[in-house]
Amino acid sequence: MSGHSKWSTIKRKKGAKDAVRARMFSRVVKEITIAVKEGGNSDPEFNPRLRVAISNAKSVNMPKDNIERAIKKAESDDKSLVEVTFEGTGNGGTAIFVECLTDNNQRTVADVRHAFSKYGGSLGKNGSLNYLFDRKGIFTISATDLDLDELELELIDHGLEELEKEEDKLIITVDYSDFGNMQKKLDELKVEIESAELQRVPNTYKDLQVAVALGALNIIEKLEELEDVQNVFHDINLTDEIIKALEEKQ
Repeated sequence: MSGHSKWSTIKRKKGAKDAVRARMFSRVVKEITIAVKEGGNSDPEFNPRLRVAISNAKSVNMPKDNIERAIKKAESDDKSLVEVTFEGTGNGGTAIFVECLTDNNQRTVADVRHAFSKYGGSLGKNGSLNYLFDRKGIFTISATDLDLDELELELIDHGLEELEKEEDKLIITVDYSDFGNMQKKLDELKVEIESAELQRVPNTYKDLQVAVALGALNIIEKLEELEDVQNVFHDINLTDEIIKALEEKQ
């Protein structure tokens, strides 16, 4: 299993906690808001980004009523959300990339800087670490009743780079430029997309001792708790020993 898949799995397991689920719901609501405003349409049939946001809402078990309320609110909400990013380092020189959606950039900068400095990290200049990550589209679908060889042949002409099986799920990776093409193809095949994200995947993964990795992951956890943070990406090689230590902490 690749590094980004391991991290996604860990986050899904953590999502069972009420506080974490509330933050996940808040982030999905922001995704829906941006999708409605930028897509100019509240009908997911005619708004691909909204369709993805709804899939992501379902993947974190957001109730249907909540999703519908979020879409309605986005139609009338005059609050302007802006996408901003931050780059920094954690214990052992870990590269950390933070994506935010905010209506108050000054607040977001202060919160992110504080999280880095308080927990042993360092906030850098934008562009200082960007080159260490590639933007990828990551789709999660159910592996049930699918012929993997046949599916791979269907998807390879639409940007498929990697197809991984993770328990009862399939993880599809494409270059970010092929995100729309893959989404369209999966729709044509009537394959239900459980989640679809643009992620920043590191070019190489950093090997760290368990204690050092846990220190860096603590910074990441604190960043993920911030109101305006949507995603945090890193380059830590999540070995079995690190995963075991994380599970023991929960």
